[in-house]
Amino acid sequence: MRRALALSWLSLAYMAAEGAVAITAAVLANSVALLGFGLDSVIEGLASVIVIWRFTGARTFSEAAERTAQRAVAVTFFLLAPYIAYEAVAALLARERPSTSWLGVGLSIASLVVMPLLGIAKRRVGSRLGSAATAGEGTQNLLCAYLAAAVLVGLLANTLIGWWWLDPLVALAISALALKEGRAAWRGDSCC
Repeated sequence: MRRALALSWLSLAYMAAEGAVAITAAVLANSVALLGFGLDSVIEGLASVIVIWRFTGARTFSEAAERTAQRAVAVTFFLLAPYIAYEAVAALLARERPSTSWLGVGLSIASLVVMPLLGIAKRRVGSRLGSAATAGEGTQNLLCAYLAAAVLVGLLANTLIGWWWLDPLVALAISALALKEGRAAWRGDSCC
C-alpha cells in the first residue's frame, strides 16, 4: 500500500507539471490536441488523488470507496470528451492552423518516457493488492503514453509538412478515448 501511495504521489506531481505545460503550450500554439492532452493530465491527476484517498485511513480495504472512486473518475471523463470534441470540430471547420510548439514536442517526448514506467509499476502494485483502482490508474498512465505519441505525431506533422488538420483529428481521437475510459470506469473495469 505504501508503494501504491508513493507511485500515486509521484504521478500526481508529474501530472500537475505535465498538465500545466501542455495547457500553456496549447494556448500559445492554438493546439486542440495539446489542450486535450493537458486536460487529460488533469484527469489523471484526479485519479492519483482518488487512489491516495482510497488508501488512507479506514477506506484502505473498502470496496465501496473503490466503487465511488471509479465512478468519480468516470464523470470527469464524460465532462472532458464533449469539450475536446467541440473544440476539435470548431478548429476543423474554421481551418485553424496551430503554431509550432516545440514545448509541446518536448513534453510529449518526456511523457513517452515517464508514463510507461509509472503505468507498469502501478499495474503490478494494483495486481498484488487486488486494487482495480490502482491498476486502472496505471492503465491511465499507459494511455497517457499513447496520447503523448499521438500528440507528438500531430505536432510534428503540422510543423514539418503542414498537416494542420491532423492536430484536431488527434484531439477527436482523445475525445473518443476519454468516452471509452469513462464507460470502463463507470462499469468498474480495471481498465480506464
